[in-house]
Amino acid sequence: MKFGLIGVPSSAGAHGPGQEKAPFALRQAGLLGALREAGLEVEDLGDLPVVRFAPDRVERRRQSQSQVVKVARQVAEAVARAVERELIPIVLGGDCTITLGVVAGLLRHQPDLGLIYFDGDADLTTPETTHSGIFDSMGVAHLIGQGDPDLAHVGPRFPLLPQDRIVLFGFHPYEIEPDESRVLEASAMTKYPVTSMDDRPVELAAQARARLEERARAVAVHFDVDVMDSAEIPLADWPHYDALSFGDAMRCLSVFVGSPKLAALVVTEINPDNDPDGLLVRQFIDAFAGALRPVAANAARR
Repeated sequence: MKFGLIGVPSSAGAHGPGQEKAPFALRQAGLLGALREAGLEVEDLGDLPVVRFAPDRVERRRQSQSQVVKVARQVAEAVARAVERELIPIVLGGDCTITLGVVAGLLRHQPDLGLIYFDGDADLTTPETTHSGIFDSMGVAHLIGQGDPDLAHVGPRFPLLPQDRIVLFGFHPYEIEPDESRVLEASAMTKYPVTSMDDRPVELAAQARARLEERARAVAVHFDVDVMDSAEIPLADWPHYDALSFGDAMRCLSVFVGSPKLAALVVTEINPDNDPDGLLVRQFIDAFAGALRPVAANAARR
């Protein structure tokens, strides 16, 4: 097992600028070295072009649609090239829409794909139901074939993923809008809201992983840092409270990436503007590298 680190410095689909700085901030704080110290064999594949958020005053319900689609296609190409070289992509965002590109790139080589969407939101709004027009809150909707046609058709098939190949883990019901709730209730996606976890999130993470592994030959993991309590670690672009603790989130992540079917890991929503001294980014890197140690153990066994 060898990994390819891909930076996607884009806030095209975000609520504002800042997330485009995350790949550089993570590298500057020593992410690559920390991953190698954790035992991973990692090749740095560099960054895609920087794309900074700009408000779209014309298409208010489709904010920066052309840029979001362009970035997703660039991500798909970069991921597909990495997989062709038998590398497992670790993709650093950037806003959540980059996961559409990651899935699209993986599907070129592995059509039997499942996704753990480890996120504080369900991301099921569409341009027709949105209040903001921000694509960052629409990622899952486009994965299952809803929303903007150009973005929903960004991959080699439509929809990108069957609903029963998606696990939503860690979302908070109070963040879900009424239209999202109706879609969620009717969907075949596996759902683990944070409000149902009590004191056993790691146990439920193992259950969620096992259920998806039964259905798919490959598993991608989307990790949005807003699944963690912003009162404890305020790195996320959009704050979430009453969320998983920093420690529990990292333990759940460790379960997810420990899958022998791991196909890719995506990290999204870090906004370095929330951490001017760089202390939170360093804290995150230490915990993140620790969470990925099971991946190194899997690699050694192979």
